[in-house]
Amino acid sequence: MDEQNRNLLLATVLSFAVLLAWFIGGPYLFPSWFPTETATSSLTAVPAEPGAPNATASATTTTATTTAAGTSAAADGTTQALTAEAQPEAPRLTIDTASLSGSISMLGGRFDDLSLKTYRQTVDPTSPVVKLLAPAGATDMTPYYAVFGWQAGDGVEVEDVPGARTLWQITSGGTLDASHPVTLSWANGKGLTFTRTIAVDDKFMFTVTDAVQNTSATPVSLAPYGIIARQGLPKLEGIYVVHEGVVRRTDGNLEEPNYKDLTGLDDFEGAKGRAIAATDNGWIGFTDHYWMTTLIPEQGKPWTAVEKYTPGADIYQTEVRQPLVTVAPGGSAQSSIRFFAGAKEWEAIRTYQDQGGIGGFIDSIDWGWFFFLTKPIFSLLHWLHGIFGNMGLAIIALTFVLKLLVLPLAWRSYASMARMKELQPEMEALKERCGDDKQRYQREMMQLYKDKKINPAAGCLPILPQIPIFFSLYKVIFVTIELRQAHFVGWLTDLSAPDPSSIMNLFGLLPWAAPATGSTLHSVFIGLLPILLGISMWLQQKLNPAPTDPVQGQILAWMPWVFMFMLGRFASGLVLYWITNNTITFVQQYMIMWSHGKRPDIFGNMRKPAKPVAANTGQKPKK
Repeated sequence: MDEQNRNLLLATVLSFAVLLAWFIGGPYLFPSWFPTETATSSLTAVPAEPGAPNATASATTTTATTTAAGTSAAADGTTQALTAEAQPEAPRLTIDTASLSGSISMLGGRFDDLSLKTYRQTVDPTSPVVKLLAPAGATDMTPYYAVFGWQAGDGVEVEDVPGARTLWQITSGGTLDASHPVTLSWANGKGLTFTRTIAVDDKFMFTVTDAVQNTSATPVSLAPYGIIARQGLPKLEGIYVVHEGVVRRTDGNLEEPNYKDLTGLDDFEGAKGRAIAATDNGWIGFTDHYWMTTLIPEQGKPWTAVEKYTPGADIYQTEVRQPLVTVAPGGSAQSSIRFFAGAKEWEAIRTYQDQGGIGGFIDSIDWGWFFFLTKPIFSLLHWLHGIFGNMGLAIIALTFVLKLLVLPLAWRSYASMARMKELQPEMEALKERCGDDKQRYQREMMQLYKDKKINPAAGCLPILPQIPIFFSLYKVIFVTIELRQAHFVGWLTDLSAPDPSSIMNLFGLLPWAAPATGSTLHSVFIGLLPILLGISMWLQQKLNPAPTDPVQGQILAWMPWVFMFMLGRFASGLVLYWITNNTITFVQQYMIMWSHGKRPDIFGNMRKPAKPVAANTGQKPKK
């Protein structure tokens, strides 16, 4: 086996081993990337009432002291015992914007009904829109909601602050939209009047501003809070490259605990949880594959992030607790918390970060370990999509850009391979001279490379950057919502999903349905795009003659078709990238070899089988 073929075989086997290890050994090699939670929760119980100061008499209170950057935020009843009582019917405030629809319950001012107007559950344009938040007792999804209020401190009883049983009154505004905020009010009858102004933009950001006016004769202490709660484990997609669970950033430190992490926390206020003090900035919430809810306190001020799980009520909860404020008689206080509830659109989130002052908010998108590659790759892809208006064309253009970046390595590699082919007669003569003396052969072969200034390892250079680029693009395609249901051409209506066509029905020509995408049968009867991938790899292989070693020749002959089935399960956007990459590589290698006087005989290589090798005689194979 000559050195060039040995390098080619080694590179191919290594690439195959990486992909095989990724599919089979991923949960063990990269445990933090692979989820361990069960897929769904069948619970339909009514959710608890977190921070419910007006709860029934069965609710008990706890007294705790929270410190945020040295600022005392003591609050009587930091979080009350959670109950599972259904909320009675109450008036609702309608939400209607360009991006959102839903309503807010006036009982507790609870955000528990929210849908995303511009996103549907499937590629079918008539399918239901995505529903993000759901009220207590929902049967189509686990209850998921947000509440805001004040924790009672010194001089205030729990029932004297707004809670889950507080019936707010609308004092200003009607339907909540991007141009018309709404103001709610409630008075406790003891000298405290609470107002809440809710505003929303044309995307996914609410601003909840709570204010209190003290007309009593005594000072009162209060601490504003915001809570996001999920009743039961939500349905998880279980894709190892997608984080589902809590996402939190405090003082520049990003952490992403999953749901199982919350159940294993230490005891905390009658539950499992922890509090993380932040001195300056940050945010906390829950993230799904494409959707997210996040609480953003006033930036530049101390606050406390809380994440916890209550086993009895089966509630996962994230909180923002702001420092205690003391309101003197005749005085007032005000606090604001922003609430993001919507799709993880890159451009919208970047705007909230850059123009809205939410530090590091772009990291709420799960960029993964290769963030230094995934971020610029997606930025470039987004820019190209703006030019072409088609994500498939943007992926093709991105491939050209990436190939251009590695062109110097590719040029050196293919030039080295072409020059090694020029040495074939000298290599054969060297084999004859050395016979069975392998050490002499290796020594003189390396001297020949040195004399001719050829690096035999250069053939592997283009492969090295391709592996991290491949996995980074894989991450980008699966994680970013911009690829979700992105249309390319014809049957390719979702570049984040595998090719839905199938050879079983001749790609739609025969009158029966193709196997369901992602099924075992679909993995066998693959679509048109994976077949094109296999052909592109096979053609690329035929740039070189079949190796003289028949075993090596058989291994290489099978590799395109093995990869065709393996990569056929990937997102069609990624397969499209690989086909484009192979096509560009084919043209590059053909042109470089031609420039060195070695025009590849592609059709001849297709016809020539591997020749048998004489066993350890140093003789040439018989013709």
